[in-house]
Amino acid sequence: MKTEQQYFEESMTMAEYMEQMSTNLKEPSFKIYESFTVNSEDDVFQLLREKKPHILTITEDWCGDAMLNNPVMRKIAEEANLEIRCAFRDADTELIDRYLTNGGRAIPIYLFLNEQGEVIGKWGPRAPELQQLVVDSRAELPDKDDPTFEEKQKELYTNLQEKYVKDPQCAKWVYEDIKSVITKALS
Repeated sequence: MKTEQQYFEESMTMAEYMEQMSTNLKEPSFKIYESFTVNSEDDVFQLLREKKPHILTITEDWCGDAMLNNPVMRKIAEEANLEIRCAFRDADTELIDRYLTNGGRAIPIYLFLNEQGEVIGKWGPRAPELQQLVVDSRAELPDKDDPTFEEKQKELYTNLQEKYVKDPQCAKWVYEDIKSVITKALS
């Protein structure tokens, strides 16, 4: 069984991952990356610079949550001068199966590894405010046996992805929640 550190060593950087994206989420992901900024004065950066974790991301380029979260995490890693790498969820499900969310393979998942390669923290797949937004939006969908369900669900995900790109509050929620989790994990 491969360790998280082995997955990290075998994975591409987040910059390489974003460049090789091949879905229609590549452009929106870069829009978020280009528009989002971190506050270099935030306490979390001092902690990250001291502890120097490296970050292993479990992701896929078709995922709307990854479209939003990966650019935010990349900016955090860049500001703290940390290595961040990406493992594809579907290429080797043994890794994601260690980090299920409510029994499912939800992504993205970010693992913070210490110098020995041990997992010292985890974040993902969504900030609580975004999870509530998704739950509330799904509650408005028709029943699964309704003939319009698939169309309405696709419309819902399209609308959420547009909101993630156009509403800077979405990235701020991600940023604030990640900072909170990092602070707890590394303190």
